[in-house]
Amino acid sequence: MGADDAKRAFIGSFTSAGGRGVSVAAVDRDTGALTLLASTDAVADPSFLAVGHAPGTGDPVLYAVSETEEGAAAAFGIDDDGAPRLIGEVRPVGGSSPTHLALAAGHLLTADYGSGSVTVLPVRDDGSPGPAAGALHHEGRGPDESRQSGPHAHQVLADPSGKWVLSVDLGTDSVRVCALDPGTGSLRLHTETALRPGTGPRHLAFHPSGGHAYVLNELEPTVTVCSWDAAGGRLEPLGETQVLPHDHDEGDAVRTYPSEVVVSRDGRFLWTANRGHDSISVLTLDETAEKPVLVAAVGCGGRWPRDLTLDPTGQWLYAANEHSGNVSWFAVDAETGVPAHAGSVEVPAASCVVFA
Repeated sequence: MGADDAKRAFIGSFTSAGGRGVSVAAVDRDTGALTLLASTDAVADPSFLAVGHAPGTGDPVLYAVSETEEGAAAAFGIDDDGAPRLIGEVRPVGGSSPTHLALAAGHLLTADYGSGSVTVLPVRDDGSPGPAAGALHHEGRGPDESRQSGPHAHQVLADPSGKWVLSVDLGTDSVRVCALDPGTGSLRLHTETALRPGTGPRHLAFHPSGGHAYVLNELEPTVTVCSWDAAGGRLEPLGETQVLPHDHDEGDAVRTYPSEVVVSRDGRFLWTANRGHDSISVLTLDETAEKPVLVAAVGCGGRWPRDLTLDPTGQWLYAANEHSGNVSWFAVDAETGVPAHAGSVEVPAASCVVFA
């Protein structure tokens, strides 16, 4: 990947809400600023993106889910002028409303929120996804009848060792650890970790040491700290920490729904994006990595931050603010971890930011 690719950001947005689809932006590493270059609406509602490489050529490839009732996934090549170029077919995932995707063992996996399933698609030599090879269907429910009447897989990702695939389910208050067969694409359930009922886990991030994971809950503004045993494929909850300040009024008319959790590359800080409260929370981590402490909450630079992303240098934090239609960037204080707002760019119905 060349220097120009390393200075690009990719932004997903909801076309059904006026978004441009997948946008490409140039990144100024000195200021964090994004400058939009091109966009495509070739895929409807590309709410989450991931970057990988074509197995046959090594060229960078951008992957997107289509968060629609039918559910699909697609791959894009990036031309020299920065424009996303669809590779192969837009593939049905056999599950509804996929919200997240990740690459693992030569396959593309999607978390299908509506159907409560995880779909596995093989990645072809040119980087395009092939027809779905298999799916794992979650079962269960939670106490919140309006949000947890059935399973809702919200995130899927590989663990740092590359041995396991984890799926975070908001509807069943649990995280599943699965084994992926690289030859067949089959996904086998290994263990399921139950979290406190009604918390609604949404996304998970690993500590850089690989020994701990942090599960951000959507239905309650908390993060669940877990130990992670890569050898045995076991996730064990250790405790919960609030991600909103103590002076936050739980009786506020606008309820808060945390959306994304990010851990610094040196393992000293943890950030969460909080929709409703419209903030970014800063938590410090000690050497044990087991006791996050909330130290600050700053405005997200817009409304309804659906995604939060750290750039490759670790100096800049980006918030995709869906309802205000912008992406804001923040300079991260290396000593305190507190982000300072540095600018924003208009991106209607923004949902996700990733970097090459």
